[in-house]
Amino acid sequence: MSELMDLLPELCDAYGDDVTLVPIPFLHYGAKPIFFGQAVTLRCFHDNQLLIDTLQQDGKGKVLVVDGGGSLARALIGDQFAQLAIDNGWEGIVINGAVRDVAQLSQMPIGIKALAPCPFRADKLGKGELNVPLLLAGTEVEPGQYIYADLNGVLVSIYQLMESTPV
Repeated sequence: MSELMDLLPELCDAYGDDVTLVPIPFLHYGAKPIFFGQAVTLRCFHDNQLLIDTLQQDGKGKVLVVDGGGSLARALIGDQFAQLAIDNGWEGIVINGAVRDVAQLSQMPIGIKALAPCPFRADKLGKGELNVPLLLAGTEVEPGQYIYADLNGVLVSIYQLMESTPV
């Protein structure tokens, strides 16, 4: 199991020139400590309707990367939308923003990275942009790139570095 917990250092050692760290101190939520897949990007601020609509789509092999502007004033996801992601096969979610229902999220079989918890829910106005380039703390994340996440952080690569989690 320790091999799984240290996937990112292994990837950095093997593919250092092909990966970029997202230098944000994300906290880990969800019961899945390692997740990776092709990036689907979303920019929204205090509004999660587009996020909900996106999670209703097939997420097999995909990671939703959400730029919520770093705001901690509204949670963009909670247990109900995490369950929606699980039901539709999403590998994980990375949020430059807040989450809620953290006790429930910790028991759910999905990887979730976010900045902090917040008990307030987001609006549902449908504002946001899907599949757009994001800039997270100086790191560009493009739709279709590959996201690798574990307890060590979040990496971005233009290449698919692995097809399944090593056991």
